[in-house]
This record gives sequence, structure tokens and C-alpha cells, in this order.
Amino acid sequence: MLGMKTYSQDYINACRTRVEANLRAYRKQVGKAQSEEFEDLFFKDQVLLLDYMFVHRFSGIEGRDGNPLNEVRILCNSILLNKHKLQVDRLPGWPNSAVSGLKLPPEKSLLKIQVGDEVRLTEGDFVRLSKAFLSEIEKKYS
Repeated sequence: MLGMKTYSQDYINACRTRVEANLRAYRKQVGKAQSEEFEDLFFKDQVLLLDYMFVHRFSGIEGRDGNPLNEVRILCNSILLNKHKLQVDRLPGWPNSAVSGLKLPPEKSLLKIQVGDEVRLTEGDFVRLSKAFLSEIEKKYS
């Protein structure tokens, strides 16, 4: 697959609809028996899905300034490659573990997670992150 410079509004809307459907399913299933462990695992997987729906986006268009697209990319790398510990820079022996020059200043990030901290996600975190991510996708790629 070649890199993507644009996504159609229909595709972005379909992705947004899927995110909303997953949130409805989560809320219906969890009800009053909410488990912090399940919530964290579920929303980490939702972040991975969110990134995957736009995985071929050109990083040059995305930028490297700590925007929501960068934050999702960094979260995915941290979840998958660094045992759920936030990392921004490349890991030794893992040349694809980060995008060169990517920044995520904690004060600018949505989730305010510090490098080295464990990535833990709540429903509120994911809602805030997914809305900002999809808005940024629309702004830069549609």
C-alpha cells in the first residue's frame, strides 16, 4: 500500500461511526460492573484500531509537533513495542519503534503522560483522544 495523502470524507465518517459504535457497545456491556483493567485494555485496543484505520497516512503531512496524530502514533508504539510504557524516541534494537524527530511535549499532549510512565487509558481519555485525532485527520488529510 502506498502512503495516503488524502482520505475521502466518506471514509473518515465511516471510521468515526465505527469508533462511536464501539463506544456504545462498551457502555452497554460494561454497565455498572466496570472494571478498570478491562477499561484500560479495551481502550488501548481502540487506540490501536484508530491508528490502523489511517496507518498509511504520510507522516510528513501529519507533522512532528505533538499533535493528536503524533500522540496516537506514539501511544501505539509504546503499547506494542515498549510494554505499555510511554516512549517517544526510538528504542535500541527497534529501528521502527518511533518516527525520527517526533515530539510529544507533555504540556501539549491530550493525555499528559510522561515518558516512561505506564500508558493507562479510560473511556474519557479515549473519547477526548479519538475526537481530536479524527478532527486532525479531517483537517490535514481530507
